[in-house]
Amino acid sequence: MDCKHFGKCGACVVFDKGYKGQLEDKIALNKERFSIFFSGDISIHRSLDSHYRSRSEFKLWHDGDNIHYAMNNTTKDGVVFVEECPQVNEYIAALMPKLLVAILKHSIGFKLFGIDFLSSSSGEIVVSMLYHRRLDAEWEEKTKLISDALGIYIIGRSRKQKVIIGQDYITESLTIQGSEYKFHHIENSFTQPNARVNEQMVAWAMEQFSGASGDLLELYCGAGNFTIPFAKIFKKVLATEISKSSINAARANMQLNGVENIEFLRMDVEDFVCALDGVREYRRMKDIDITSYEIQSIFVDPPRSGMDEKSCRFASRYEHIVYISCNPETLVRDLEILSKTHDIIQMAIFDQFPYTHHVEMGVKLLKKGSS
Repeated sequence: MDCKHFGKCGACVVFDKGYKGQLEDKIALNKERFSIFFSGDISIHRSLDSHYRSRSEFKLWHDGDNIHYAMNNTTKDGVVFVEECPQVNEYIAALMPKLLVAILKHSIGFKLFGIDFLSSSSGEIVVSMLYHRRLDAEWEEKTKLISDALGIYIIGRSRKQKVIIGQDYITESLTIQGSEYKFHHIENSFTQPNARVNEQMVAWAMEQFSGASGDLLELYCGAGNFTIPFAKIFKKVLATEISKSSINAARANMQLNGVENIEFLRMDVEDFVCALDGVREYRRMKDIDITSYEIQSIFVDPPRSGMDEKSCRFASRYEHIVYISCNPETLVRDLEILSKTHDIIQMAIFDQFPYTHHVEMGVKLLKKGSS
């Protein structure tokens, strides 16, 4: 990828060696970081080197009568006007200049301070426009004209207000192990930003359970990004998540894919463990017969903070553990606990965020003494 804003824009901070060089640095760093746990080959899953992001957020900067997309600069003491962004997918990149022209033409830029883009791989786009003012009927009428002209959905947001022009989600299709899965990605909720790497990541996780039997327990399931493909290889899946909006999206995605062997449960890990161990009863579990599950495998994809010690001890009960981490530093901390009861069998690096220091890691663990 070549970008005119390299060295100025804070979105890309590792760029001077090109895509290959930045990936080699990540591989070297994480091989060293995890060498105390694993001496085998770490599988590497590359990104496209440009137009890989299907989700992106920009400041909207006013300069007299003109408006610009902007990002924090590398020193975080100012902004850079973004005239192009080869990070975003081709559909967002093509839309960005057209949208600015439309905003100026229809005079809806007053107190507009941010624009977020969410795109599918086929070009369906939701644009979120963030305001420091209340949106009225005139704004809605003008924005409908823009929506129709550009073929996009638009969400207007201001304090305690959300106005939907069209719909507030896109439908993404992912191809994983030769099968197609569809997901509703909802505006202002978490989705994996790099669709092609996400496909590789889900496929890798499925492969790690190839020798597993019984049912699957998943913690931190989000909107079902992993859960729904997992349902194809397990008899039953029990998946937990604390976010109400994510659980609602996961249930909708299950129906979208015609899947019936998943139970989604809105509970945090601590409460779920209490319920599983019979310490306490919860109304949310009244329709779930936990004794009918034969759980031998667990999948976890926690937030950047990782798992706490209690959650790691709980995961250690199961024979097969597959752990996807968006923060290698907290993964090291958690593996110090998990490696006491489990051997690390496989590791992977997923270059979800090119030109940054961030990677996602995958780990397969097998209980010590298992054949």
